[in-house]
Amino acid sequence: MTGRKNTKQVLAGGLPIGGGAPVTVQSMLNRPAEDFAGSVAQAKELAAAGCQLIRAAIPNREAVPLIEKLKEAVDVPIVADIHFDYRLALEAAAAGVDKIRINPGNIGDEGRVKQVADVCRQKGIPIRIGVNAGSLEKEILKKYGAPTPEALVDSALYHASLLERFDFTDIVLSMKSSHVPTMYAAYALAAERTDYPLHVGVTEAGTERMGLIRSAAGIGGLLLAGIGDTIRVSLTDDPVKEVRAGIDLLRAAGLRQDGPRIVSCPTCGRTRIDLIGLAGRVEEALQDCKKPITVAVMGCVVNGPGEAREADVGIAGGDGCGLVFRKGEKPRKVPEEKLLEELLKEIETL
Repeated sequence: MTGRKNTKQVLAGGLPIGGGAPVTVQSMLNRPAEDFAGSVAQAKELAAAGCQLIRAAIPNREAVPLIEKLKEAVDVPIVADIHFDYRLALEAAAAGVDKIRINPGNIGDEGRVKQVADVCRQKGIPIRIGVNAGSLEKEILKKYGAPTPEALVDSALYHASLLERFDFTDIVLSMKSSHVPTMYAAYALAAERTDYPLHVGVTEAGTERMGLIRSAAGIGGLLLAGIGDTIRVSLTDDPVKEVRAGIDLLRAAGLRQDGPRIVSCPTCGRTRIDLIGLAGRVEEALQDCKKPITVAVMGCVVNGPGEAREADVGIAGGDGCGLVFRKGEKPRKVPEEKLLEELLKEIETL
């Protein structure tokens, strides 16, 4: 793993993005914009799951009051997702939003861009420029012939230049694609060409299974290369799953140590217990645990404790019984049905 890319830092409602700050996890509400009660309830669920930035679509003026309702309900910065209508950006800023997602090149003439830049500067509101493969400018598509990584970065920097004309540089960039190699190359190129903080994600990543795989490859690969300041795992599913996946990605990349790392063997012919079910129950039981420990769930008492000797605590199944072990201590035998209970007791003492 390489060192983190040094980027400019912006503040979204006091939450630092870039500049060496910890990588943050964000998600987006998927209730209808006019469903204020449903959106607030979902925002509370996201906040409880550990979401650090909550984005809400603001498609029209009727949706603007949602911003104030969300800010009253949760202590998490709120991002207004706006397309085309600069007036919605101005109203979102007046409503106290913490960050705005808008592409300056899509909102009209320089006068409109200046109004948005001026208001956001005065209120300390950063702007995310979100470029993706399906919305590139005709001129850029003509130049490159396809939504290449170079095309995505050129588009993002073009939009940034429109804000820079009015002395606005509290900018976050994203260059998303549903094609992981394109997305990866675009962010790697952007990291070379600019020091703006990067919002990293695979757009339209798919359902939970494929979305997790694509995000692990794209987002995870970039994080290991030191690229990325805030992430969103996009899933066609409950946004709470996006948050949990994002947190798990950061832990897997070694960027968060605020929870257990569970290691479990893939099972083999020596396995004599329901290790798959047991590992699932361990994972569920430790979902809210914040201890930075390694927990091993092994299926064989012959090799299990040895293979997981680096774990802080673990269990290894046998034929009707199993072992509970702690690093550097002699394992003790317990009945199979007591393995999970005894493991949790050990974890409580750590």
